[in-house]
Amino acid sequence: MALCGDAGASSLPSELVVHIFSFLPAPDRLRASAACSHWRDCLFYPALWPELRLSLQASLAERPRLEFLMRKCGCFVRELRVEFAAENYLSGSAEAGGASPPSCSAQDAADGEAQPSGRWLEVLRTYLELVLCVLGCVRGNRNLQKLSLFGDISILQQNGTITSTYLNKADPGGKKMQQIQQLFEEILANSRHLKWLSCGFMLEIVTPTSLASLSNPVANAIEHLSLLDNHTSADTTLVTTIELERFVNLRSLALDFCDFTAEMTRVLANNNHVPLHRLSLLVHSTSLKSKTLDKMPEDEDWRALTRNSGNLRVYMMAFDVKSDDMLRILKPGIPLERIHFDSYITCVSGAVVDLISRQYDTFLTHFILMNDVNDTSGFPDLSDNRNEDPLVLLAWRCMRLSLLAIHGKGADVGDTAWNRTVRHLRSVRHAPECSTKPLRTCPVLQYTCSSLMYLHTKRRCSDPDNDPDRCSVAVWSLESCHTDRSPATNDAGYTVWAHNLIAIARLRGPDLKVLEVTEESIDFDQSELADQDVDPVHNLIEQVSIGLARPWRAVMDIELLSVFTEPARHFYREMQNFSEGI
Repeated sequence: MALCGDAGASSLPSELVVHIFSFLPAPDRLRASAACSHWRDCLFYPALWPELRLSLQASLAERPRLEFLMRKCGCFVRELRVEFAAENYLSGSAEAGGASPPSCSAQDAADGEAQPSGRWLEVLRTYLELVLCVLGCVRGNRNLQKLSLFGDISILQQNGTITSTYLNKADPGGKKMQQIQQLFEEILANSRHLKWLSCGFMLEIVTPTSLASLSNPVANAIEHLSLLDNHTSADTTLVTTIELERFVNLRSLALDFCDFTAEMTRVLANNNHVPLHRLSLLVHSTSLKSKTLDKMPEDEDWRALTRNSGNLRVYMMAFDVKSDDMLRILKPGIPLERIHFDSYITCVSGAVVDLISRQYDTFLTHFILMNDVNDTSGFPDLSDNRNEDPLVLLAWRCMRLSLLAIHGKGADVGDTAWNRTVRHLRSVRHAPECSTKPLRTCPVLQYTCSSLMYLHTKRRCSDPDNDPDRCSVAVWSLESCHTDRSPATNDAGYTVWAHNLIAIARLRGPDLKVLEVTEESIDFDQSELADQDVDPVHNLIEQVSIGLARPWRAVMDIELLSVFTEPARHFYREMQNFSEGI
């Protein structure tokens, strides 16, 4: 039967065509819309597109497709989620072939000592154009119920704050930024059914006057409010206490910690306000430098809030926050369920980890520790007292712990556990009992065979006649995996002792649903390396797997986990899921 002939699919009633297409996933609907004009009209029927979730790179190639889709669906879509991300070359990696954005102080910017690269400026211009395209197409949508915007500008800022000087080069006179802010306020003013408003790291899209555009009925009906932007100035607050009083039906809130004051807790604890269920707080070193903690909630404020909101749970993300500040922030009355540390400059002390395990033992379910600093003098030193490892105590005290993720830079090249293990394997490689046995039966080198086979295939051993099951090739694979590492992973850093990792697995058992530890973060006792009869790596994998009652592997490729490589995006997505899980 012809697809578009007189007696074919085009003769079917539009209602029937729409019903048939409702069973197709969104990508297939877009492909089918190219068949003919009749299908295209049916495929963009509002009932087929109640929700749009878009993930966009800041690339000019995205704009034509984005304009087409937003022009078709922007005026009627009820739920819109858009994530903007800068391209990978902005991270400064040599492999990406680009330069990271320059960093400079205010004096440097004034003196013109640092200049943004042309590619960086072009990406920022493209980012602004894509934001304008999205907001311009939904400005008249009165049916919008959920609006979620995320811009991974943290990539652009990781080597320094984006100053007004840089912004002016990408957007002379700030004309595009003003248009974006006006469009955002127009969307809020035109909304009639908005219940979810989330805006994270969108580079000043939200201003202190934005929420005033919401009518009182809409503000009263909003259930989730998320305003995260560490680019705001010291005297700028995106939502004031007076403004928050209008959001009487708010069940979930996400703010910069420096903007969350004691007065706000009193407003949320008022009997006129519905109980708050989820609170996500971003603690950022940039905000702490420009804003004060003098107005933060004290312990009695938190306890008053939890009395009115008995089911309240808090999710906290700390970017490069000093341990002294964290000890001041972490009040006993906070019902802290999730905490994520991400450090590139500062260190998280063992005292902070110990405090968390003591104060939040009845609430804590998620603990993420990411550390990429060179100087870890203030980081938990698990070699000082191995009988009281703060992470083991965390697993022992926090009975509800279900997710533990740890990444710390490996130690110096000559002293990593990886290197010591390789030397250990090399020393026994030519032992009589191992010289002819395949890897799967060798008592010394019973390491993860599948992983070694993968490494052998990926790196292509120079001698094609080598048997990948034999010990010599296994040692070559381990050495290659180490020497292929970037220099950045060879700095002195934080490690987790293997026997402590085994203890954590045994303490929590199957209840620990996720245990992610990068292999460069794991260290072994010298006694384990000296034992010729036991392979420490295999023993670690075996014992942790037994403790968790499921197969376990250390993370060999950090790039596979967004929790380590894209912390801002991971936090934003987890915050969304955290809030939706009420």
